[in-house]
Amino acid sequence: MSKLPYRQVHLDFHTSGLIKNIGKEFSKEQFQQALKVGHVNSITVFSKCHHGYAYHPTDVHEMHPHLDFDLLQAQLDACKEIGVAAPVYISAGLDEKEAVRHPEWLVRNADESTTWAVDFTGTPNFHLLCYNTGYLDLLLAQIEEVMQKYNPVGIFLDISGVHPCYCSTCRGEVLASGKDPRDIKAVMALAEKVYKNYAQRCEALIHHYNQETRIFHNAGHIARGRRDLAQHNTHLELESLPTGGWGYNHFPLSAAYVSHIGMEYLGMTGKFHTMWGEFGGFKHPNALRYETALSIALGAKCSIGDQLHPLGEMDRATYELIGKAYSEVEQKEAWCDEAVNLADIAVLSEQAVNSEVAARETEDHADVGANRILLEGKYLYKIIDKEVDLTPFKLVILPDTIRLNEELARKLQDYIKNGGKILASGQSGLAQTQDKFAIPLGVKYIEKNLFKPDYMRADFKLTNNGSAQIMYEQGYHVEVLDGQVIAKRENPYFNRDTYAFCSHQHTPNDPCPAGAGIVVTDQTAYIAWDIFTDYKAKGSLHLKEAVIYVIEHLIGKDKTLTTDFVDRGIVTLTEQKEQNRWINHLLYAHTTIRGQFQLAIMKGTIEVIEDIVPVYNVPVSVKVDKPVKRVYLAPQNEEIPFEVQDGKVSYIVPKVEAHQMVVIEYPL
Repeated sequence: MSKLPYRQVHLDFHTSGLIKNIGKEFSKEQFQQALKVGHVNSITVFSKCHHGYAYHPTDVHEMHPHLDFDLLQAQLDACKEIGVAAPVYISAGLDEKEAVRHPEWLVRNADESTTWAVDFTGTPNFHLLCYNTGYLDLLLAQIEEVMQKYNPVGIFLDISGVHPCYCSTCRGEVLASGKDPRDIKAVMALAEKVYKNYAQRCEALIHHYNQETRIFHNAGHIARGRRDLAQHNTHLELESLPTGGWGYNHFPLSAAYVSHIGMEYLGMTGKFHTMWGEFGGFKHPNALRYETALSIALGAKCSIGDQLHPLGEMDRATYELIGKAYSEVEQKEAWCDEAVNLADIAVLSEQAVNSEVAARETEDHADVGANRILLEGKYLYKIIDKEVDLTPFKLVILPDTIRLNEELARKLQDYIKNGGKILASGQSGLAQTQDKFAIPLGVKYIEKNLFKPDYMRADFKLTNNGSAQIMYEQGYHVEVLDGQVIAKRENPYFNRDTYAFCSHQHTPNDPCPAGAGIVVTDQTAYIAWDIFTDYKAKGSLHLKEAVIYVIEHLIGKDKTLTTDFVDRGIVTLTEQKEQNRWINHLLYAHTTIRGQFQLAIMKGTIEVIEDIVPVYNVPVSVKVDKPVKRVYLAPQNEEIPFEVQDGKVSYIVPKVEAHQMVVIEYPL
């Protein structure tokens, strides 16, 4: 199977049957020129949209009523002439014309309401269809027709995930199995079975016609810990539109997980100011420059979402915008191809430990907080599941909620015995079935603290030293066994209550010590609060500084990369073994919250980038195990001075403007 192209566009075309003259302004030459201006080498084009219409002649469903030619074939031919790949899009979970015709095919909630739109009279939106009905046979016929007629390089199946359903078919199947439809576990078990059947039948059908055709089932995210679901795809597409509510920290979190599961992946953003479905909305070119650079720095290929006007003419402004980003990606690809992202730290994700949780939407508070601290602390890290070999990592972080079953406890015990280091917080490290630590952390668990919030008084240096610092999230009482206490707990005089309160928020601290707050040993650290959840919720500086202090205590001397790059800057380090080089990526952009959006199924803030503020003279030190023969900037190919001492190569990056790569070459 060929490699994923680096510079992709996902061309939406969800077009109402009420709109006429579909494709009347389509021109092969104009279509091709837009792709050339955009430096695009792959574009996903439409067979069938959410409204349920085909954009080509069809024998198995219905062509758009106001389209009078094969638009899909015309786009495929135009792409082939100029060497651009063209996967084909099929809406799998949505088909609004069939939702109206076949209400018995709709996914139902327990109260008989529908999803996404809850009804057919008050909410202008699509309705989700169930794969456990006759709809699946229709969908498979649509896929087969595309394979027979067009034999595309890829099939993109949208809105395709595990959905609990209470339609008459699903309720009947649960009852027939001797279980109760009111039992969510029984409903979810059937949902898993239904999705697996759908995915397997799709794969068998597509690969019957062409084993090389790529397949991706899009559910908007990749559930950590669900490798079984990921493996139904030939590659992964990580949907992450920063302006559409995801924000700029989301993609690093998502990429940090998928980068080690052995599949090619791309980062999917959009050209929109808000998100999908926005006509006439554009983000600043600097935003796309940064977003695509972030993708390649994190080991991904790139995809930018666009939406074609019903008349079929490509928007010139859009492809000039995309071209500003993709022209830079094109110059950088040689230093990204087959590059492996290196990491010192592994964060064991709560989602990835508990696959039942991973199958549903969660807010991932602890994961998000850990991700932010490690990004801001300039650490090299990955988000892992319980299947990962821990040996390559110098430190494993268990953020807040990671209770351990016997198998995972043994794995971590062996890791510690072999010299590995652990940072645990909150309930992490406790046995799954009892309030007792299952790994040695230098402490004994007592109970949850009855006071919330409470306070931390650190014995190490913080920016605001000499004061008790507020800890908003849950704290825990522990007894110290063989560790060193580096921060103590102080409780408030009382919890805030109707009949006992002080000031506007919470009660001040009673300065009497109330137990250990942070305990360290040579190989472990335990933080007796849900500190990562707290950082996600509040972002208080002392939380980040405490975690960073502990990390430096455990692996500071062994870190692969050290820099004092700015707070919002991001650094990664990759290796291209065949080219005998490491590549240090540095990225920085100023982001601003500017507005909100709300759709029928989601809402969010709009985080934007406009100005790119250069950062000058950034010192970087990289630990190396091979001689260094050359250090230069890419793609500029400009040599920069370097020094090698005590197993580290050090250099000054003269300027980072959005994204800069530094290449460290070593001899054969």
